[in-house]
Amino acid sequence: MAAPAALYTATDLMKAPLIYKGKVRELYDLGEHFLIVVTDRISAFDYVLDPPVPGKGDVLNLLSRFWFDVTAAIQPNHVVHCDVERLGDIVTVPALLKNRIMVTKKAQRIDIECVVRGYITGGGWRQYKETGKINGHELPLGMHKNEKLAQPIFTPAAKNDVGHDEDISVSRMAELVGAELTKELEEKSLRLYQFAHDYCAERGIILADTKFEFGLIDGQVILIDEIFTPDSSRYWAKENYALDIEIDSMDKEPVRTYLANSGWDKNSKPDPLPAEVVEATRSRYLDILHKLNPSALA
Repeated sequence: MAAPAALYTATDLMKAPLIYKGKVRELYDLGEHFLIVVTDRISAFDYVLDPPVPGKGDVLNLLSRFWFDVTAAIQPNHVVHCDVERLGDIVTVPALLKNRIMVTKKAQRIDIECVVRGYITGGGWRQYKETGKINGHELPLGMHKNEKLAQPIFTPAAKNDVGHDEDISVSRMAELVGAELTKELEEKSLRLYQFAHDYCAERGIILADTKFEFGLIDGQVILIDEIFTPDSSRYWAKENYALDIEIDSMDKEPVRTYLANSGWDKNSKPDPLPAEVVEATRSRYLDILHKLNPSALA
């Protein structure tokens, strides 16, 4: 399944206009539709790192494809197809992009990151320690790090094209996009999270939190971008769950741990990652794919 490690970018393999290049994904214009290509690039602390992680793009795209498919009855999404052969001569080397493309409908992005938290951890924990709240949600006193919330909460962020997204309250979101759309996005996000949380729980995995992006087509809200990947979600193995510790998440945690202990100054691009860190990260991504959708590895 893994693509060659040299596949930093798909740009040289395409005959379509590149209209956006993110840290991991690239967006091409096919006229009626968009084409999303998921590369093997890996980022941390706002830097794209070297070398890429072989097969990471395949895992991210295969997981998104799976989740878009199983949630389609709950929430319409932007997927048209994921068949590289249907692209014809737009792709010069189809074999390299077999598992990492997605042709999508063109939607007007809603500039809100729709975050759902089921557990008090990460940035939510830092907010709670300082204010007793998360994005304006008042929480009980005396909660512990990683504690499960009585009910999942919707904690949106305003998307910024430059710099970090800004955590905002639901009331602030209503000011930005309107009360009706805010309520709709909150309900859709919570419904999707609960579905995935229950699915994961049956497989020994805790979905601690996640984020969604939505867009509009002819006034209809559709789910866009990626969904429930290790890059957009915090997954914990159930056997690792405990309160008041830093739980080792099922994603690029080996990269973050290495950088945190490497003496890196965080003001310049880090040196290339050691081979063992790349392999450990690759194994994490393959493991979560295997646990959630084992048929994708066939």
